[in-house]
Amino acid sequence: MAVDYSVEVCRELEGKFAAAGLHRPMRTAHYEPGDELGFEVTSVEHAAKAVVKLRVERFVGGGFAGQVYQVRILDIQAQDGPVEGLEIDGLYAMKILIPPSRFSRLFRNFLYWVGFQGPFQLQVNPSAARAGAIWQKFIRRAAKARFDDERAVVDIHATFVDEKLGSCGELSEWIDGRTWQLEVDDRMDLLRKSQPGKTSEAELGSPEYRAKYRFMREFVELLHDMGAHEFARQYEWSTCKSQPNCLKRKDAGDGPAAGLTAVDFRAGLALLPFLPMSPGDFKLILKGLMRGSLVQFDRGNIRKLEVFMGEHRAAFAETGRMFDELKQAEEIYRNSTPDITHNHIRLLCSPRLWATMLDSAVTGWRVRNITDAAHEPKLRRSRPATLLFLVIGLVPLLGKVLRRLWARSDWRKHYGSILTSFDYFKRAVKARIIEKTIAWHQKGRISAERAQKFAEQPWRYFCHLPFLLLLLPSLHRLVTDGKFAKEKLRYIFIRPVRLYFNAEFREQWLRDMVKEGQSKHMLSDEDAKVIISQLNEPFIQKYLKCLAVHVCTLPVTQVVSVMVAIWYKVANDLTWGQAWDEMLLILWVFQLVPISPGSLVRGFYVLYLVIKERNFKDYNIAVFLGFFKYIGYLAFPIQMTHRYPALSRFMAGHWATDATHIVPVFGERGALLEHWVFCLFYNWPLTIRRRMRKRAELRAQIKPRYWHAGIYAAAIAACLVLVDLSYIRDAGVLPSKGQIWWLLAALPLLNGAVVTLGCGGATVWKRIVAALAGGIAAVTACTIAAAVLRADTTGITAKILAKTWVWRSFIFAIVSAIGAIITELRLGEPRTD
Repeated sequence: MAVDYSVEVCRELEGKFAAAGLHRPMRTAHYEPGDELGFEVTSVEHAAKAVVKLRVERFVGGGFAGQVYQVRILDIQAQDGPVEGLEIDGLYAMKILIPPSRFSRLFRNFLYWVGFQGPFQLQVNPSAARAGAIWQKFIRRAAKARFDDERAVVDIHATFVDEKLGSCGELSEWIDGRTWQLEVDDRMDLLRKSQPGKTSEAELGSPEYRAKYRFMREFVELLHDMGAHEFARQYEWSTCKSQPNCLKRKDAGDGPAAGLTAVDFRAGLALLPFLPMSPGDFKLILKGLMRGSLVQFDRGNIRKLEVFMGEHRAAFAETGRMFDELKQAEEIYRNSTPDITHNHIRLLCSPRLWATMLDSAVTGWRVRNITDAAHEPKLRRSRPATLLFLVIGLVPLLGKVLRRLWARSDWRKHYGSILTSFDYFKRAVKARIIEKTIAWHQKGRISAERAQKFAEQPWRYFCHLPFLLLLLPSLHRLVTDGKFAKEKLRYIFIRPVRLYFNAEFREQWLRDMVKEGQSKHMLSDEDAKVIISQLNEPFIQKYLKCLAVHVCTLPVTQVVSVMVAIWYKVANDLTWGQAWDEMLLILWVFQLVPISPGSLVRGFYVLYLVIKERNFKDYNIAVFLGFFKYIGYLAFPIQMTHRYPALSRFMAGHWATDATHIVPVFGERGALLEHWVFCLFYNWPLTIRRRMRKRAELRAQIKPRYWHAGIYAAAIAACLVLVDLSYIRDAGVLPSKGQIWWLLAALPLLNGAVVTLGCGGATVWKRIVAALAGGIAAVTACTIAAAVLRADTTGITAKILAKTWVWRSFIFAIVSAIGAIITELRLGEPRTD
């Protein structure tokens, strides 16, 4: 869903739909803040029933498992006594087990159908929802026994059926928490190699990262010990997407392990043996096969749970009723789909299994609003009718209409009125356009003003249908909304220039980022205050201006790559069809090279500042990193680490992780990919800088050495001479770049590595110069030898020799320097003994 759509306009359009007076209800994909809802809920612990009225405070998020809201309870009308855990005016998490996105719903349901040959049971089967909720209650009790803290698992209070969205749902404890802080750590090498019990805690950094890893590992062990094997998939670290399922409570103190809470026990996607969707899934599939579970979702082992309860009787006191209900709900749940990998032979010989499947199918149709309350008992009483209704649903397109005509009186009346009343037909068409308009506005396809125009002038909707088929929402709006396109172009091209020249605009830019960082829990209130208090310091202003230059360089590489691709087409007089593959290759190469036009502009700007201000100290990191693509955007945040640690960490986190959030599933905020990117672009450069400083201190006590560079240059020249000589004898020409590309890559890289390793106490930049000079010297010696050896060969002229020397010198100089730099970066922790 788009984040900038107007809730007020959506409500206005909903009112217009209601004014149309249709017999059918309006389609709803999700709720809006301020919506008041009422549900008949059943408590998890004592199965007490009550009618609860609540108000949606905000939409939290949605995935394959469902959609989550923060809600406030307005009223409780208990039928069987108080509902434990629910209080009037209390804040709770409400999860509706149907995704807000149509694609997510279809993909989830398809995988589930492949695995279990039935609809997604957590959505359509109240027994499945009850079983999952009771398992969560038992897991909470187990956490009390193992960790002496039941708050390590979020509490779940009640389940219900949402008749409007057509799904089961649940009310849980609201956790005011966050994922993890992106911690500054200049000991990443030690963290990667650390082993529990073998590495001193005082030496390690990233305490929150390590605490969450340890908690989730121990929690997974607990889940396996109590028989909740497939629930453990939600917390397997190696899946790389489980980390957001564990939050840190904000009210639990500052300790890295304090308040860690497992909050999500509803899987979204079935794990199929032939479709692993994460690195950790390979291990999970093998473990499932060893347990006899070919398809995995949320199956637990009741017998193992019972044994675990017997071993921890105090923690599971007074849970007999829940355990009995769990066994009953599990039996219904597991027998509600064919599930050939678990039921197999029972499908051929168990009438009870088929009776449960058909009965659960009727329940699911009612939950999803495929049938109404009047037709549900009719289908439940007649097995032939149930089977016929099931078969009709398999017919594409027409099956949905036939089912509505059969089992939904409101839709039957709706279709009848469309066929018999032209006025009703017009109102139905307009109402349907209003429904689609609301969906388009929520996805960002159209603005609020245009949505209102669509409702008044439905013909506009049909003009946009071609764009719906061809373009993504953002592109659809960019092509059809001139005002939106103008704002986007201004944001891309004019905003960076304003950031550079306008100090007030730069300050407001940083204030907005700080505010956004607080809302996303990337920044604490204390750090935010510190950053804002430092805004007027000269160095902050200088760094902000440099960051503005970085923003200006963002589109440079893309613009240049497109221009080069177009130049290639025009220069070679090719058609678009002929040049398409080569143009795509050019664009792709520009994205892959470590140094790009944008990074060169950025790097030379930093070099200009160093020369202009005659100040190398304040730019000693940025002047090198600025020339490199991607990591160069973090050059100044890394430069500011010691002087402005809070701002540095926040800027690095903001720049390095925003790109990860476009990655489906794995790019979720708080997932491992986010932390990995932050560490790669921020913590690893800090680690390398620390090691290089320590190594420089040790090298200062050693005498520099350079004579070995000449020996290596002579050896490399000899290798090149032998290669040249073989080509001269065989073909009478020198080899081209394409013929010896492997040698042109390997020899200078090796030269750079061995030269820098043997330079003794020389500083880094002198080591790089020595490697570069050695590479050029090797090429020069080889060229002289080629001039001598060519004898009477007419194919090797002085011009060819000069040209060969130029391109070989360039390659050897650059690659030798790169080899020296890579070697310096990869050197381990300096030894002081």
